Amino acid sequence: MCLFCKIALHEIPSTTVYEDDDILAFLDINPVTKGHTLIIPKQHYENLVDCPNELFAKMHNVARSLTLHYDSVLNPAGYNYLSNTNEAAGQSIFHVHLHLIPRYDENDGLILRFNSPESAKLDEATKLLLKQK
Repeated sequence: MCLFCKIALHEIPSTTVYEDDDILAFLDINPVTKGHTLIIPKQHYENLVDCPNELFAKMHNVARSLTLHYDSVLNPAGYNYLSNTNEAAGQSIFHVHLHLIPRYDENDGLILRFNSPESAKLDEATKLLLKQK
């Protein structure tokens, strides 16, 4: 059984900030910023692709509700919402989860950089292939 399943079953303690029959949201034990929260489905799905749309939509709704609440408690300047899928993208616990990360300034602990190397650019044929029909 994975770590997040054990947390969802309350076998491992966590600081819960939201819970219903399907979703659990709790403070990250190693937060990047104040209020860094993990939102998980209680049922195990390995990643975003495996998670049913309706359940991920519910996770999103919880993130939105927590954002509105955190605005009045933590007063951040913004938020990042992250979900990593597979090891190459940084997923280390293979239970789908959404990071809700309040942001305060450029020195708050999270560094996101979007570089644009020439090798990342697609040719026109590949761009056409990416269009969903």
